[in-house]
Amino acid sequence: MEKRRIISVTVINEHGVLSRISGLFAGRGYNIESLTVAPIPETDLSRITIVTNGDAKILEQIIKQLHKLIPVLTVTENEDFLEKEMALIKIPIEEDIASIEVLCRAYSGHVANANEKYIIVAITDKPYRITSFLKAIKRFNPKEIIRSGVVALERY
Repeated sequence: MEKRRIISVTVINEHGVLSRISGLFAGRGYNIESLTVAPIPETDLSRITIVTNGDAKILEQIIKQLHKLIPVLTVTENEDFLEKEMALIKIPIEEDIASIEVLCRAYSGHVANANEKYIIVAITDKPYRITSFLKAIKRFNPKEIIRSGVVALERY
C-alpha cells in the first residue's frame, strides 16, 4: 500500500551527500516528491527534508540504508511533523489586484513585490492548502509559479 512519507535527515554538510541520499531512492525506483536542504544555524550540519510516496516495506529499507550512510547523523520518519511549503506566483498587473489580495489573505499570503508589469504573491501554508490556492489563482492567469518543497519539524 502506497503512503505519503516525510523523512527528515541530519547530515554533515559536505559535498556529495545529497547525491548519495537521492541515489538510494533512485536505485529503488522511488520518486522524491519534494526535497529541501538547508544548513542548520551555527553548526557544520544540514537538514534534508524528503517527501515521497511509496510502499511501506521498501521505504523502511531506504530508511535503514540512510542510517548506514557515513555523513548521516539522524533519520526521523514519523507522522507528527509540522510541515510548511511556500509558493511564489507572478501575475500580470492588469488582473483584479483587490480580488487577488483577498484570495492571498484567505491562504496566509501577501503581495511580496510589484512593478509596472507584474505582482508577485507569496503563500506559506500546508502543502494541500498551497495546491488549493494554486487552483483558485488560475483564474488570474499567472505567468509563473514556483513551489519551495516541504520543510518539516517534529512537533515533540
